Amino acid sequence: MKWNAALSNFKNYQKLERGLAQNSVVAYERDLKKLQTWAEPQDLEPLNIQYENLLRFVHEVCGEEMAPRSQSRLISAIKTFYKFLVYEDLMEENPARLLETPKLGRKLPDVLNEIEIQKIIEAVDLSAEGGERNRAIIETLYGCGLRVSELTHLRISDLFFEQQLIRVIGKGNKERIVPINTMAIKHINIYKNEVRNFKTIQKGNEDFLFLNRRGSKLSREFIFMLVKDLSEKAGLGKKVSPHSFRHSFASHLVNNGADIRIVQELLGHASIITTEIYTHLDNQKLVEAIHQFHPRNNG
Repeated sequence: MKWNAALSNFKNYQKLERGLAQNSVVAYERDLKKLQTWAEPQDLEPLNIQYENLLRFVHEVCGEEMAPRSQSRLISAIKTFYKFLVYEDLMEENPARLLETPKLGRKLPDVLNEIEIQKIIEAVDLSAEGGERNRAIIETLYGCGLRVSELTHLRISDLFFEQQLIRVIGKGNKERIVPINTMAIKHINIYKNEVRNFKTIQKGNEDFLFLNRRGSKLSREFIFMLVKDLSEKAGLGKKVSPHSFRHSFASHLVNNGADIRIVQELLGHASIITTEIYTHLDNQKLVEAIHQFHPRNNG
């Protein structure tokens, strides 16, 4: 079996059987293309590659310039690919089973405080074209803790404002119901009723909530650029991404006493372990309190 055929079958498996989101499928494909590019000149095909070959590939490609997290993702993609080939009875042994991924520390996410979030909101120019939409976007990102792809795919038919709820389609097309606060509802309604209703909407985009000036669904890139622009205008002096609002949403809930299991449901995390990183933010406050106030800390 040639590389292109094997990778195509794996891609279909990821999408159809595992139900992975498009972004995840693309990430797997990008990493495995590196292995293909390395292997083909050596006449190494997917089914005759050996552990020693994979180990040499990892050592050659994962040099000092590749961050540990990128190395871990690459090796994980290789291991998953070969598990698939064994699962399909195309190989008897998994040559990648002994590959080891670098150990990663659990990095605490960047979090905005309430003052910083307010500064970003105030940086939105409501008089400019797209201003009301942009305010609604920021309120929704922070108010609901959405991923970027969840925001751009949010539909009018997903809004249940009478119940103060929205429906979100998350990773792997998993659906969850998320409460939405009154401020986000207010600004979505302003945008929807006073701006969006007067736009010419491109066919196929009628149900998407947030639209660009051409009447089409917003791109992920637009959201990243919007957040970057607003954080610079707000003068925060720190790197802010759309995910910063999701982290802030979660950490503010935990710090104010929300049950970690509830936060897990709101974020759409499959595992509680992923959500528990936000309890570490709260624990950091305890550490700081010891350093600042305990009399034995100054000895």
